[in-house]
Amino acid sequence: MRQRSRGTPNGRIGGRPAASIPSARLLRQTMTPAERALWEELRGRRLDGLKFRRQYPLGQFITDFACPERRLIVEVDGSVHDDQAEQDAARTEIFEDYGWRVIRFTNAEVLRDLGTVLERIAAAALTPNPLSQRWERGVGG
Repeated sequence: MRQRSRGTPNGRIGGRPAASIPSARLLRQTMTPAERALWEELRGRRLDGLKFRRQYPLGQFITDFACPERRLIVEVDGSVHDDQAEQDAARTEIFEDYGWRVIRFTNAEVLRDLGTVLERIAAAALTPNPLSQRWERGVGG
């Protein structure tokens, strides 16, 4: 079993480094067309009343979208991710170690079939998160 580092009770990974906040602000201004389309459907609790944040700093990372109350991360991946599957898997594992569930979509999926993407996000958010429950009990990932 992999040993988990210390985190905070809300599931943040080592808090928010100050350097990531300006980076997150810049990313919010330069979202991809797929991220913009998805954000329009997630913002303002438009999806089943769930509060999503965009370009959300979480430890040393910045997630595309996060629903902190459900510990759900939504990543929208462009073609650059085709060559970094190992890095994405390692990043996902770190998030999961802290009780966050990660769901990924390609830019093409979001632009081609936004309705299905939203259905999958809602289903993931509304399904009990065993990772979160395990983390809250203090059992490492």
